[in-house]
Amino acid sequence: MNKTEQFLKMIGTRSRSLLPMTLTAGLLTLSACASTPQPPTQALQAAELAITNAETNRVADYASSELNEARQNLAAANSAVQMEEMELAQRLAEQSRVNADLASARTEMMKAKAVNEEMQKSIDTLKQEMQRNTGVL
Repeated sequence: MNKTEQFLKMIGTRSRSLLPMTLTAGLLTLSACASTPQPPTQALQAAELAITNAETNRVADYASSELNEARQNLAAANSAVQMEEMELAQRLAEQSRVNADLASARTEMMKAKAVNEEMQKSIDTLKQEMQRNTGVL
């Protein structure tokens, strides 16, 4: 009796019908693991869009370091795709988008701060004018 027959005898006749299904499931699992993951296309596109939006909003005037980091991360993500390091590419693309979003948010904050300061100057000027007109010191 060879080893296969011994194995089949050991598992019994009832389990023999499960053997082909088990082998098929195992092969499918192995083939799924062996395939190369797909590139993180959505994450790369989201990063590119965030960088484009940041450039449109003149982020470089206020948050150039964050924008440069976003660009570097996107370039590194594209390189990771070329090296078939898809998980790394995904993380780098997401970091790129986050950096571009941070640059945009920082720019909006700086613009709002500038407007606020300008308004405060106008208020101070109006107060001075009112004091001069009423003679109050």
